[in-house]
Amino acid sequence: MYKILIIEDEERIARFLELELLHENYEVYKAFDGKRGLELFQLCAFDLILLDIMLPGISGIEVLRKIRQTSSVPVIILTARDSTVDKVFGLDKGADDYITKPFSIEELTARIRAALRKKAESNKINSEDCLSSGDLRLFPQHHLVTYGDVEKIDLTKKEFDLLKMLLLNKNLVLTREKLIEQVWGYDYLGETNVVDVYIRYLRSKIDDVFGKRIIHTIRGVGYVIKDGEIKERTKY
Repeated sequence: MYKILIIEDEERIARFLELELLHENYEVYKAFDGKRGLELFQLCAFDLILLDIMLPGISGIEVLRKIRQTSSVPVIILTARDSTVDKVFGLDKGADDYITKPFSIEELTARIRAALRKKAESNKINSEDCLSSGDLRLFPQHHLVTYGDVEKIDLTKKEFDLLKMLLLNKNLVLTREKLIEQVWGYDYLGETNVVDVYIRYLRSKIDDVFGKRIIHTIRGVGYVIKDGEIKERTKY
């Protein structure tokens, strides 16, 4: 049975969500502020978290930041803030999805199922396995990226997810649209050049640091990581 944590300060909404999710056969826990939400997160391994942004004490964004320091558990933000800027901000901070109040319970449960399916697909990779290209190693279950003797390359969740998607599809060219769909979600409403921006972030942390060309641009199409490296970087 999947365990879901609801962090929502409006008790009426939290109770409504609890009843609906119990009806869907989820195991449900509730917290009415950020501090208690983090305490529960640390005590129990949850499969998904529903997180309100406007919480008393510790904000939802701060709660999300602390969660992402140690976990890649799916997080769906629930909030009354419906501007594109707020959505992009939440997604860039590590949320997996974003739904605005008021919402239909049918849409929310559909998004929960989608997030859990995505997590299950990711978990098919054995925790002892890694994705690699040359000296680059990515360990999905540990949210860890290394290069050669370097113990860890610090990446944000979106950078990590983008690199993982490219490595999972090594030698296949992925379009920007496909990467947006897989990494940011099918309903992403931000700038269409977000993939190019995050590719630059990855290159600045990997290609530029280690002097290796890992991520290749296929002009007019998208990006690819090839099976092997080019020892001397060329313009790309």
